Amino acid sequence: MTKKVTITDLAHKAGVSVTTVSQILNGKQDRFSDKTVEKVHRLRRDMGYVPDFNAQSLIKKSGRTIGVLLPNINNPFFSRFLRGIEATAMEHDYVPLIFGSNNSETLESHYLLESIRRTADGMIIASAVSDLNYIDKILSQNEVPYLLVDQAPVVEGDQINANNYQGGSLLAEYLLAKGHQNVVVVADSNPTLNMEHRLAGFLETYKKAGQPISNDHIVKTDLTKMGGYQVTQQVIEMKPTAIFAINDEIAIGLYRGIHEAGLNVPADISVVGYDDIDLTEYISPKLTTVHQAAFEMGQHSAEMIIERIENRDEPIQSVTLPVKLVERESVKKIN
Repeated sequence: MTKKVTITDLAHKAGVSVTTVSQILNGKQDRFSDKTVEKVHRLRRDMGYVPDFNAQSLIKKSGRTIGVLLPNINNPFFSRFLRGIEATAMEHDYVPLIFGSNNSETLESHYLLESIRRTADGMIIASAVSDLNYIDKILSQNEVPYLLVDQAPVVEGDQINANNYQGGSLLAEYLLAKGHQNVVVVADSNPTLNMEHRLAGFLETYKKAGQPISNDHIVKTDLTKMGGYQVTQQVIEMKPTAIFAINDEIAIGLYRGIHEAGLNVPADISVVGYDDIDLTEYISPKLTTVHQAAFEMGQHSAEMIIERIENRDEPIQSVTLPVKLVERESVKKIN
């Protein structure tokens, strides 16, 4: 078995002390000659030396890691969100620990504990099927600051969200302007606060227009393509002129189900989604949806939690990002 290269091995090969190697690898290389610095870095690469993370964490009392808890890693919206977190974390020399709960309370609780055990300096939580009181308690007791995404904190704390109420309202106004009064909403079976706001904006706009949507025209399913596909027949039987899918993943599943039923979007049924994931421009017809700045949300999230980690006395941070309607080809104007 190949022996793990240690800092002592590297120092011996370079002909310098362990302290010299440690200081050079920790950014204090201006204390030494260019020749020594170049030699240490060259040998580190050649020998494959990697500093012991656990030892460094104990010394610094920080792993420079951020736990990121997501409901569904497969959702393209969260892929863009993660890219924003990764870009900002790298700039500040932090590493994100990414966990997908798959909307499971058991997994979510497990990953919260693992983040603490692995010395995460802070948490970004975009998934919360667990009781937020429990999340606050366990993280606060272990002095781990956290940021909630699209959720209301149980105690005063940092949060970031998009204006979901406005987004739902924008879609309702758009469908009303296109003449759609008989609408079915396909919503989340276990909605988080952002989904509740999204739905409320849509429903209240229809109500104010004198066209309230009844509860039996709100179908609940999972926030996945399969979730949309599985309820398609139920939706079609209601004979709507338009469908509001609470996210783009559901909308894409509905597209497949509608096509398999021998119908066409938007000639037979109009469809709108929410999130503006990449796929919305590549399905046919292109999906009308609401754009959320997922990458920027990830950037802001990372900036805010790093600020909280490094300055615990920072005033409470709250950011609301704008949304906008993206009109494409999936809605037909009717009389």
